[in-house]
Amino acid sequence: MIVSHACATPINQSFFADVEAVTGWKLALALPQFWKTEYAERKAERWAAFRGDFYPIPVLKSGHIPLHVYRSGLLGLLKKARPDAIYVQHEPYGAATSQVYLANRMTRRVPIGFYAAQNIFKQYPVPFRFMESMVLHESSFCFPVTDEALEVLRAKGYRGDAEVLPLAVDNTLYRPMPDAARSLREKLDIGSDEPVIGYLGRLVSEKGLLTLVKSLKLIETLPWKCVLVGNGPLEVELRAAIAQSGLEGRVFFPGYVPHTEAPAWLSMFDMLALPSETRENWKEQFGRVIVEANACGTPVIGTTCGEIPAVIGHTGGGIIVSEAAPQEFASALALLINDPSRREDLAKRGRSVAAKEYDQRFLASRFAEAIARNVKASNESAPARV
Repeated sequence: MIVSHACATPINQSFFADVEAVTGWKLALALPQFWKTEYAERKAERWAAFRGDFYPIPVLKSGHIPLHVYRSGLLGLLKKARPDAIYVQHEPYGAATSQVYLANRMTRRVPIGFYAAQNIFKQYPVPFRFMESMVLHESSFCFPVTDEALEVLRAKGYRGDAEVLPLAVDNTLYRPMPDAARSLREKLDIGSDEPVIGYLGRLVSEKGLLTLVKSLKLIETLPWKCVLVGNGPLEVELRAAIAQSGLEGRVFFPGYVPHTEAPAWLSMFDMLALPSETRENWKEQFGRVIVEANACGTPVIGTTCGEIPAVIGHTGGGIIVSEAAPQEFASALALLINDPSRREDLAKRGRSVAAKEYDQRFLASRFAEAIARNVKASNESAPARV
């Protein structure tokens, strides 16, 4: 059984559809019946390829990841579904995580585990500290997305099985799309001889976009256009900074685009800019857009923030620069603008690694192997379940 607020966005169910495909297992998915995002309230919908049982459940605090809880049905659902294992796709300190763990304790007592991306050691206030401690103590397995996230869990006392599982990319969806890219260029009236510097994500200060504007000003004599896909609270300030720098007309704001349209935009970029900057309570936990861009044949320029250098270093599909260093970022942009062969080489290397080591089916197999390992160990050592 999977319990996941993230699966309220249907495309996130595709990973579990691949788990079904590679194992033949019967899966059950419990998710919020309605989930608020910054764009709209989303009603639970099934991803077409996901064939398992589908259980939308009303939640309190919809849209609030740490605080949301399921209003009813978990005890009855576990008794009905009779899972052999439970994966809670939430951080261990979340209220919903401990709620599912308590339901398992009161019913099935099967192997249970969680997801983790938090890469900063934080002491949460009561009662979240106690809930996190309970989850870490009772878990048979976990899936941290990075080694750094696992180090945080170990420092907090987690001693169970851990499978470091990076965020996956669906290579059937994220792939080079030259025709769609050409269409987007025409729509924005960007010439084929103008390299596109792209960004895709939330427009927030920690993503370093104001630094990016400074970098663009430093290379204004070069031929380029910049496309910032997404929205967020920084947009007004960002537009003002662009106007003040005299770069209006060279920077485009297409706004939010659905996940299924992201590959076309990533394919249109000649390079992806990811100028993230560390904050006291935040640093990049993974940088999934790096792998998605590489899968679409696009090289990445990223900073030393959080996990970015590790991911770029692994794929080989980009350049790493210092955080909050406009001149250094500008130099990297200029290098790729002036050297198409370098762009092509980085894109080729990045796509090769993304297609193999970050492929969703490959990582779905590793996920399934870890679950099977823990179910087997439980069956060999535990008393019969009710």
